[in-house]
Amino acid sequence: MGANHSVWERDSVLIDGQWRRVATICDIENPATEQNIGHAASAGAEEVDAAVRAARAARPRWGATTPQQRGDMLEELCVRLRERRNLLVETTVAEVGAPVTVAEEAHIDLGIEIFAAYARLVREMPFREEVGNSLLLRRPAGVVACITPWNYPFYQLAAKVGAALAAGCTTVIKPAELTPLSTYLFADAALEAGFPAGVVNLVPGAGSAVGAAMVSHPAVDVVSFTGSTSVGRGVAHAAADSFTRACLELGGKSASVVLDDADLSEAVAGTVAAAMLNSGQTCSAWTRLLVPRGRYAEAVQLAAHSADALVIGDPRDRATQLGPVISGRQREAITRSIDEAQARGARVAAGGSGRPDGLEVGHYLRPTVIADVDADDPIVRNEVFGPVLVVLAHDGDEDAVRLANDSDYGLAGAVWSGDDERALTVASRMDTGQVDINGAAFNPEAPFGGWKASGLGRELGRTGIEEFTEMTAIQR
Repeated sequence: MGANHSVWERDSVLIDGQWRRVATICDIENPATEQNIGHAASAGAEEVDAAVRAARAARPRWGATTPQQRGDMLEELCVRLRERRNLLVETTVAEVGAPVTVAEEAHIDLGIEIFAAYARLVREMPFREEVGNSLLLRRPAGVVACITPWNYPFYQLAAKVGAALAAGCTTVIKPAELTPLSTYLFADAALEAGFPAGVVNLVPGAGSAVGAAMVSHPAVDVVSFTGSTSVGRGVAHAAADSFTRACLELGGKSASVVLDDADLSEAVAGTVAAAMLNSGQTCSAWTRLLVPRGRYAEAVQLAAHSADALVIGDPRDRATQLGPVISGRQREAITRSIDEAQARGARVAAGGSGRPDGLEVGHYLRPTVIADVDADDPIVRNEVFGPVLVVLAHDGDEDAVRLANDSDYGLAGAVWSGDDERALTVASRMDTGQVDINGAAFNPEAPFGGWKASGLGRELGRTGIEEFTEMTAIQR
């Protein structure tokens, strides 16, 4: 893979179909090398206002298109994105630090698949429905402010923007300040695909300036935000002042529940892989492994072995399974969580806060397994957002469900069992947005979102499109 592409040198925002240069730019760091690889525009409130006004002006025309027309446009967008697929992968490796195989599968290919799913689903959705003597109209909600995170910048863009466009909404997009480059490539593709001016607007910049201006803008109808629970709480407060709908996909501390009839080796290996994916920087990661008390020591040993076996290194190398975390600041926060847990008596069964051997440059961490902690320890309750897995013992199905639900979060989870019906019974009692049974495949058409502090609303599939619509009932 090359470096320093001209497409990584950006100094403009996209407003009303035109690139507009701004005075301030910010450097983009490669977390694997700690070197700057490009830069992006850093917009302010003035650019946000212009972008929202452009989206507002484009709203009637785009909202009047048919579902078939919007599906066709999204299909054309997919064509343009597939043409850029290799560049999108390379950009994601460079700005996120994701291993190339992870960038391909979990970031870019999945993101394009989500756009394609929206193109298909919007043609099938009943935007008009008869209920008794009422005609129910599902109509575009209006201008959507899409605020995406740094951990999966392209995937999250697809989940939000694809659904909003399918619903007939216009968009103003703010990527995370650390990872804006793949969003620029998306904007290039959207322009080539022929979306009308003002339907897709891009205003990168700091959350404190751009994000705050978007959330509080009176002409924004829906805010779709993915990020930390603490920031999401502030977004919800700001949106509430103007009765702006807020769709929030926030943090998680998901439980992987292993029942006593499960294949322990398979369950533990699958949980470690899910916990460490994307260097543990996944909101839905299974970061609590709950195992039968009688097999606790064996499970810890298996988890440690799986973690130690992961290949850490250059994310451009196809053999690499674990790249760096996103920044020095993030690395420090994760190591502090590990060290503090250890100081409280936790046992580090694998990994720890030290650097991996031979990796003195880059924000690398060893995949870490924590054992021998109480269920109320901060390392168990707080989202670490790094390659850290905690192992806990349970005393049967009832206790496992209790422990799984004993969390402020409820985003995802897993159940492992030799009996599908037993697994389904446990899964159906877990207070969380998604549960996988025995390592089932991710379904990009199933609703994704959380309970409790994990957020409000749902993304993906038909439900994801519905989030960006309003209902009108006409009695006749």
